[in-house]
This record gives sequence, C-alpha cells and structure tokens, in this order.
Amino acid sequence: MNIYFACSITGGREFESTYQEIVAALIKDGHQIPTSHLVLSDVMENERELTPEEVYERDVNWIKNCDVLIAEVSTPSHGVGYEIGFALNIGKPVLCMHQKERKVSKMITGNQDAALVIQAYETVEEAILQARSFIASQ
Repeated sequence: MNIYFACSITGGREFESTYQEIVAALIKDGHQIPTSHLVLSDVMENERELTPEEVYERDVNWIKNCDVLIAEVSTPSHGVGYEIGFALNIGKPVLCMHQKERKVSKMITGNQDAALVIQAYETVEEAILQARSFIASQ
C-alpha cells in the first residue's frame, strides 16, 4: 500500500523517534512511504533546499497518489493539519494518531467525516498496531 505519513517538522520534533519506529515498521511490512525521509533527524537540512512551492507540489502529488494518509498529530503542525484536510477533501482515508495525554485540535476531533479515524496510544508498539489495523481495514 502507498502510505502518506504526516508528522510535524517545523512545529517540533519531540516525537521524532516515534515517527521513525512507526515508519520503519510499515516499511518492513512492505508498504511504500514516499514521506519516509521526513522522519529522519536531518530532515530540516534536506528540506531547506526546496522552495515552498516545490514542497507544496510534491506533497500534494504524493497525497493524491497515496492509498491512505497516516498522521501522527501529538505535536501541532499547520502543515499536517492542511495535509489531513486536503486528503479528506479528495476522499482519502485518514488515521490521526496521538499520544494519549496530548490535546488534539477540535478541528480534527470534531470532524465527523467517515474517512477519518482518530486514535490515542500509550506506547509506540500500540501506535504501530493501530496503524496496521487501520491499513488492514482499507
């Protein structure tokens, strides 16, 4: 399956290791994740070379071509919120995952779109299981 994995970049990298473990597990399962480079520690260096227009066009095309979007939303991010809305608007199934104790925007939690699933997790292992279950349900 082609999965767009969305995570905070400029909004904060507190959960970077969680992003990395989720993406590594999904790749090991045989999925393609064009955004896998976004979980790497040097993402800011590599993304700096691209213009905002290039990032927008690239990411929108990846969303259009993905089967599902999985977003880790524990850290607020304008970009991730936009990606979630864009994906839902074009009919893509979306899983928003977050650390159990974290507050998530009411713009996400209040969205009643049938294609949106929101789940809290306590451990990265639980997050990986939730992602796998979501993918299997598609």
